[in-house]
Amino acid sequence: MASEEFIYSLAYLLIAVCVVVPPTEFRAAGLTVQNLLSTWLGSEDVYFIHYHIKRTAATVVVHSLLPIGYYIGLSFVAPDLNLQTPWEANTLWQLYLLASTIYLICASALAVYWKSHKWSCHRIARTLSYHGTSWRAVAAAIDIEFRRIDKFTSGPPGARVIITDSWIMKVSAYNVNVAHQQDCHLNILKSEDHSISHESSTGAQFLTIEVISVNGNIKPFTIRLNSSEYRDLKDKVQAPVVNARNVVITQSLTDRFLDAFREQVAHNPRYHLPEGSVEPDPCIGCMQITSNVKLQKFCEDASQGECVQCYCRPMWCMECMCKWFANRQDQRQPETWMSGKSPCPTCRSKFCVLDVCRLA
Repeated sequence: MASEEFIYSLAYLLIAVCVVVPPTEFRAAGLTVQNLLSTWLGSEDVYFIHYHIKRTAATVVVHSLLPIGYYIGLSFVAPDLNLQTPWEANTLWQLYLLASTIYLICASALAVYWKSHKWSCHRIARTLSYHGTSWRAVAAAIDIEFRRIDKFTSGPPGARVIITDSWIMKVSAYNVNVAHQQDCHLNILKSEDHSISHESSTGAQFLTIEVISVNGNIKPFTIRLNSSEYRDLKDKVQAPVVNARNVVITQSLTDRFLDAFREQVAHNPRYHLPEGSVEPDPCIGCMQITSNVKLQKFCEDASQGECVQCYCRPMWCMECMCKWFANRQDQRQPETWMSGKSPCPTCRSKFCVLDVCRLA
């Protein structure tokens, strides 16, 4: 039969790991540093940099409590070890208590030091100071860009990658790496293929990418993301992405369908805008590309088939229309997507791939 000390140690180790690296269940239950201290931390959406400055300081202190917390808990579970009277305990436990206390004091002192001069001594503040004369001005610029809805985000909360119009950032437990897009380039280091993934039934490929800045004060850092998000990353970054090691990047199912979708649409008749009509507006799906497709029934005669003539003006780009079409198909049978049908995203008229026409 397992001793009480062993059961307690195993349970505490499990809890400590969940505190340091919170699983999905802990996050859903709100058992994270961010949720427990949300009142003091403030809003990440409004003050991104100050939020993470406070969060990293709080995380250091909370994690430093774990070793001495184990000692205190064990003193109640196993009173025969005399842990509540350290001078009577075993020498090893005395050394453990001393090391845990020193670790807690050092972590607390570091947090106090970071907080001095209104957080100007924090490592994140120092990193930002290398990008401008005032770290607060740089922080304000990042806060503004983070509030925009077109930013790229990837990864779990403890290892997020965030790319805004001007900045590449990696959020970790104790730090936030920041690099200016104009000062850096990205280098693909390696890929990892997993046949089983909780994100996809077809497995997943993860890419490790190094961010290297020409600013000598900014140390290189690596980011990790799913290869299915690689296209979105490339669309967002201004910096060049170098694949010097010729890493083979697996296309996502949507990307492969997009290629087939484009190939078919290229063979469809083109749509000529009526003379005197206004120029197409930006796509209402992404607001980045000018609308360049129109739904026009060409698959069968006007009175035959399930497809219906759409009278909407061009309001979508090719990529957004493809994604809309793919999302309306049976996700368990991708082989049927090309022959499938979808409602128009605006008027709900049914159409197929043969009805999607590029603007002439």
